[in-house]
Amino acid sequence: MLSKYVHERLGVVTLSQSRRTVRISISIRPSGEIRLSYPTSVSTRRALAFLDSREEWALQAKEKMRQCAASSSQPHSPEEIELLRAEAKRTLPARVAELASQYGFRYGRITIRSTRSKWGCCTADNNLSLSLFLMTLPDYLRDFVLLHELCHTVHHNHSAAFHALLNTCTCGREQELRKELRTYRPQ
Repeated sequence: MLSKYVHERLGVVTLSQSRRTVRISISIRPSGEIRLSYPTSVSTRRALAFLDSREEWALQAKEKMRQCAASSSQPHSPEEIELLRAEAKRTLPARVAELASQYGFRYGRITIRSTRSKWGCCTADNNLSLSLFLMTLPDYLRDFVLLHELCHTVHHNHSAAFHALLNTCTCGREQELRKELRTYRPQ
C-alpha cells in the first residue's frame, strides 16, 4: 500500500507498506523522491520514528543524489544503447561462464536488457537478466554484480548466508564493493 506523508524537513515521503518487505528501510530515488518501506507487521508510527532517526542521513543522501543528477552526462542516445547492447551480448555471457566455472555456480539462460532500475536479477529458475548498462561500470564492479547474481543461484534472498557466500567470492570485499557500486546508477 502506497501513501504520501509530508515530513517537516524532508518534504513529501512515499510510504510503502507491504507483506513482502521484511524490515524498515529508506531509499532515495534518482528523482529525489524519498521512499520509506516497512512490513505490515510494523505500525506507521514506528516507521516514521525510524525515518526521524535517519533524517540527517536522508538529507545528505538526497543532496548527493541531486548533485549526481546535475553532474551526470546526458542519457545515452539510441545508437549508443545499441552499441552497449552489442558489447554486453558479446562480453557478459562469456564472463558469467568464467566466474560460474571458477566458483562452481550453475545458472540457466542469460538475457541482456536495457534496465535502468537495477543492474541484474536472478529468477527462481536461476536465469540471469543483466542490464546492458553494466558495460559502463569498471570491470571489477561488473564482476561484483555478476557474482552477486550468481550467488542468488544458491541463495534466492539477501540472507546472512547469501552475504557470506558473496563475501567469500569477493575475498572479503563485499561491503566495500557494494558501497562503491551505490555511487553508480544504470543510465
